[in-house]
Amino acid sequence: MLYGEGSSIIITGWTLAKSVQKRLAPKYYAAIGQLYSAANGISPLIRNVLANKGFKTLVLLDATKEDRNAGSVRCLRDFFLNGYYKGETDTGLPCWVICSDVAGYIDLEIPASALDWVRATMLVHYVQSLEELSACLNILAPIEVQDVEPEIYPAAAVPECPMYPGHLYGHVIRGETVASCWVNILNRIRTTGQLRPNGYGGQWQELIDLMVVVKDEPRGFHFPEPNYLPIDREYIKGYLGQILDDAPVREGVKYTYGQRLRSWFGFDQIEQVIEKISAEIDTASAVMTLWDVNDHIRGGSPCLNHIWVRVNGEKLTLTASFRSNDMFSAWPANAMGLRALQFHVTDELNRRNGWHLVAGEMITHSMSAHIYDNCFPTCDSMRAKLKPPKTFDDPTGNYLVSNENGQVTVKWTTPANGAVVKVYSGTALAVIKSIMNDAPYIEPSHAAYLGYECCMAQQKGADYRQT
Repeated sequence: MLYGEGSSIIITGWTLAKSVQKRLAPKYYAAIGQLYSAANGISPLIRNVLANKGFKTLVLLDATKEDRNAGSVRCLRDFFLNGYYKGETDTGLPCWVICSDVAGYIDLEIPASALDWVRATMLVHYVQSLEELSACLNILAPIEVQDVEPEIYPAAAVPECPMYPGHLYGHVIRGETVASCWVNILNRIRTTGQLRPNGYGGQWQELIDLMVVVKDEPRGFHFPEPNYLPIDREYIKGYLGQILDDAPVREGVKYTYGQRLRSWFGFDQIEQVIEKISAEIDTASAVMTLWDVNDHIRGGSPCLNHIWVRVNGEKLTLTASFRSNDMFSAWPANAMGLRALQFHVTDELNRRNGWHLVAGEMITHSMSAHIYDNCFPTCDSMRAKLKPPKTFDDPTGNYLVSNENGQVTVKWTTPANGAVVKVYSGTALAVIKSIMNDAPYIEPSHAAYLGYECCMAQQKGADYRQT
């Protein structure tokens, strides 16, 4: 939030508050703030309006494609135009729902009478360019701030989450689709992540170095029914361009990933990678970078830093590294956008070279994988409803348990054709220890099942049959 000497409060979406401040003298504004999210940002904004009731003028700046794609400013405008009703968030939490095509929620701790006062009293101006903003503020400048008793509505306390012992560094999650991986991501972070300050006055819960392997996200993208993801098909249609397409550089507007990939450094890196692999299919240097060394100086550095593409047999895999990743709100869109990039590179290689590659695994490596504290209630409500998908296949193979000559015997076989890798024999405990030493990456649920079966084989002797 930036402060001035005037009486009007300016709200932007993704247009940087500092770029707006550069165009205005302090006498024209009282404060300039950004509203990134309609779902999480409108409640604190209204609390601030009620705590500063002497300021009666609100100017909503919806100036850029990025602002309009986010929809947060439009949703705030709809609150004043269309009102609200008592309902639920998309994950079932009770709240005030804004009458808008953009999902916007307000905490029930703010009573309807206070919301009605805001709608009836505030002078709201909606502008769509910096030129409109300047003209509007010229007219509003004479309005004086009044001395009005504030109304304070503290936010509900963020519920504490259970913290389980576990590794902070180096996690791997695998799943067929973005949606199935996301459920496991939320569970892993909320149960074993570390709570720490996030630099924005709050907290986040974080794992360091989380790798997610998406095995088979389809071309049309998988959205579960009912859709529990924080995005839908319409949102993704608008988002994909931010990954695949170039965008002109505009002062005050944050970069897009597509801009960094297509033109930021003076090269189209996506085209470079396609040409690199076309010339040398086994290359290990098909790399795209989004990090600019000047980002340390000017700030606003991208969360996505590095993309590596590799052909392995008939599969083209893509690995993307994020220095910082909001796994609740942003990762599903990030993952689908990267999958679209993977399809694009695969298709272009096939078209230009007559190859028959398919898009293989898509891997994200999130160095700081986190969930913000204002998302904890919604996240936990979802986790209570959604069970992590069951995993039946295990890349380590299969294990055939029997009791032979009074000893527990386990044959370890390959997942592809059942060829025997190794045979273990002894007590249940000795066999399990040996298997876990040789196959530390066995799926946890399968390890538990195997331990149970070995104990049953030892207990029942010759009468044992594996279930």
